[in-house]
Amino acid sequence: MEKNILEVLYNIILDRKENRDEGSYTSYLFNKGIDKILKKVGEESTEVIISAKENNRKNQVAEIGDLLYHLLVLMAELNISLDDVKIELEKRREKTNNLKPERRKIEEL
Repeated sequence: MEKNILEVLYNIILDRKENRDEGSYTSYLFNKGIDKILKKVGEESTEVIISAKENNRKNQVAEIGDLLYHLLVLMAELNISLDDVKIELEKRREKTNNLKPERRKIEEL
């Protein structure tokens, strides 16, 4: 069975973390450290927001791809696996009335 593209990309990112390849953007991010990675996640998040307000699907998809990539780099830096995130999302899916307590109170009014 072929792996999901996010799994393939995440495994490449993990490899770059362990085997820094000169000239690799991913290795560059790991070499610069958590502050640079966080800055890129923030920048890409903003670009997703801006592109979502535009009527350009191609650009929106590209910006979301950039954000996903940088989130995967952040996950690798923090030693968070795709399985960790999948487990968390599965837990949330199993919950009923999955609203924060303050939001539940507002909706009950």
